[in-house]
Amino acid sequence: MSSRSNYNNNSLHSSFKSKSVCQLNCRYCNGVLCRRGMKAILLADTRVELYSTDAAPIGVQLVANDYVTRNCLCQIRDVACLGCGNVVGYHVTQPCEVCMSACNNGHFWMFHNDSVKAKERMDPTGQKPLLWAQLLYHDKSPNSYDDECEIICR
Repeated sequence: MSSRSNYNNNSLHSSFKSKSVCQLNCRYCNGVLCRRGMKAILLADTRVELYSTDAAPIGVQLVANDYVTRNCLCQIRDVACLGCGNVVGYHVTQPCEVCMSACNNGHFWMFHNDSVKAKERMDPTGQKPLLWAQLLYHDKSPNSYDDECEIICR
């Protein structure tokens, strides 16, 4: 699983690089869940739209035990908002071979469409949406929200 945490933008399939980066807030309490969201579709059922991210989100916690869906053999665990406790998505703790062999974005944290509010982040000019091709995993500005949270949580 550590290979997931070493994910970087260079390994992202080209079809995902033009997608907008979104901040995701909890629909129930408006708490920030994630600042690296991407609109996506579920691999096991392409009729299902959701949001995903490639890094452990700041505003959720894993809850309960792993389970398997009826559509594939991925092991997943629900995630709940730290602000209000509502389940807002899930984390793929062990992806199945079928999903890993399909074209995927390398994201293992999923958010249900009806549980989040998404807002596109803007690029440094403030004129256009920030795209995944422009987002670097380890290159965060000193004034970023993630860095502020890291300092507060120490």
